Amino acid sequence: MTILAGVAVGFVAWFLVRYLVAGIYTVNQNERAVKTSFGRAERIGTVTTLQDPIADSLQPEEKERYTYPQVRVIPPGGPYFKWPWQKVHKVSVATQTLNMAYDPESPTANQGGKVIEAVTKDQLNTGLTGQIRYRVSEKNLFAYIFGVKHPIVHVMGYFTSVLRERIANFEAPPHAALASPNLRIPTPEIATAAIGVSINDLRKNLRDINEHMDRECKSSEARYGIALDASLITGIDPPPEVESALAAINTAYNQVSSDISLAQAAADQKIVQSKTAVEIETLKAETEVEPLKALAGQLAELKKSGPDAIPAYVRNVRLKLFSDARRAILEVRHD
Repeated sequence: MTILAGVAVGFVAWFLVRYLVAGIYTVNQNERAVKTSFGRAERIGTVTTLQDPIADSLQPEEKERYTYPQVRVIPPGGPYFKWPWQKVHKVSVATQTLNMAYDPESPTANQGGKVIEAVTKDQLNTGLTGQIRYRVSEKNLFAYIFGVKHPIVHVMGYFTSVLRERIANFEAPPHAALASPNLRIPTPEIATAAIGVSINDLRKNLRDINEHMDRECKSSEARYGIALDASLITGIDPPPEVESALAAINTAYNQVSSDISLAQAAADQKIVQSKTAVEIETLKAETEVEPLKALAGQLAELKKSGPDAIPAYVRNVRLKLFSDARRAILEVRHD
């Protein structure tokens, strides 16, 4: 009996340590957990992801495919307890940054996870570099833990396919200056846009491309349980021969723009000088005309005084001139 009692006590102690004490767990601040019983996650009634706003980004034909049940999420804290037949699945919900060229299945792909290659609309093989920020969606933990075997693989593949499709079909909006009849100085960007070079279009519209990627990849939260917070394409590098050709085009147009700017500045300066000269001569003419107008008015008033007023005025003027002159020459008539 003593031996049996010892075995029983040992078994009880082992059971308490193995299943009860070991069943106590905690959840860190940057983690969320889902508990399963015999492999089945605890659900919240019949609620699915279709009732959540994250499903609004799905196409109608995708909603049936990506319908996941809402599971009960264990928040940070503890201690919590689980029974031996239960299992706790913990995931980190912290935002993480990843090179957008990273391939989880083949780390050596894309030049060692550094550059994504894409073909532009004019058949140029272009390298793209940048980062993406992502986090596990607390609203769709079922998809992340149970729905997809390797969620990050699916998300990176989805992101890459959307990005390559965008690069292949990207067309920059028409430049306002191209349609303007008053265009005087063509910039290198306008010039390259006019001849259909898509590299400059892509570089000038990086912000639009990033915003497009954010919109298109918004459905990844409902698809795979991973939310892409932001995508940041930082570089677009064409082949070396194309880069050198673009540099030559930009240099030539910069020189042309500089020469045209200098010529326009000189022409504008001459126009301003001509306008100033015209104004000065106009003021001089007005200065000479005003005394004559005043004299004409005075003579008109004198004429009204009588027929002898004008001859008397002329005589007085002559006497004034004779008094001021040093020498006078008179005409003498010989009858």
